Amino acid sequence: MSEKKTTPLQMAVFFLQGVLIGTGAILPGISGGVLCVAFGVYEPVMAFLSRPVKTFRAQWRMFVPILLGGAAGFVLLAKVVEWFLSASPVAAMALFAGLICGTVPALFRASIDSETPGKQGLQKSWAPFVLALAGSYALFSALETGMEGSLEPNAAWFLFCGVIWGLSMIVPGLSSSSILLFMGLYEPMTRGIGNLDLAVLLPLGAGFLATVLALARLVNYVLEKYYPVFSRLILGFVLSSVVMILPVSFGGAGDVAVAAGCFAAGFAAAMAMDRAKAKNAVE
Repeated sequence: MSEKKTTPLQMAVFFLQGVLIGTGAILPGISGGVLCVAFGVYEPVMAFLSRPVKTFRAQWRMFVPILLGGAAGFVLLAKVVEWFLSASPVAAMALFAGLICGTVPALFRASIDSETPGKQGLQKSWAPFVLALAGSYALFSALETGMEGSLEPNAAWFLFCGVIWGLSMIVPGLSSSSILLFMGLYEPMTRGIGNLDLAVLLPLGAGFLATVLALARLVNYVLEKYYPVFSRLILGFVLSSVVMILPVSFGGAGDVAVAAGCFAAGFAAAMAMDRAKAKNAVE
């Protein structure tokens, strides 16, 4: 795999995408995997997780800024994100909904373009999309109505948090934060991340790495062999996650205007990133 020429501007875009992916990984209702898909880096990230040395050597100019941005978004912005959600949850969720919606056209085009000529059945069927959309919506709705647990946070539970976080990176649409919020583990986890508490970071990182290393090769294999089916499953997950996080309750016309503005800003940013990615692909 040969590395394409990458300009400083494109590396800056990768860094910003990494920041958003890292930030999205700790937002309730947001899946880091969805943002990887949305920014067109899901497949390279899965390839990196399954074959880290080979893939990193071939595409290090992409992975270095993404990894640095992800670390910044996940660790350094943890407290900022918590403040933003507390100050204006409507604006925060509208912004990320716009970011995801802005990439849906590109995802749809990828699903069409990935059809294998002459293949029938699931390779051309949109049944996987319908099943993923309905199934993930039912799952997210069930989680939304779940009751917050009263678990006592400890190393074992932070290891569990890492496992759930790893799954959310591998399976687009699965929001680790939403699950942990209902279990009462979200607040102590994010507080530990923001304070760089090793008692939280070490088991969290161990659970994440164990999960992605165990499952990344399987996911990468499925991507290579059944991409049309998998791409439509992903599209279903993405759309259902957008439906679940869109603000539906507003305090007045001002809230509506702020939400609309944040949604539009997120949509425009996603479209701009998609154009930058497309430009990089043809150079």
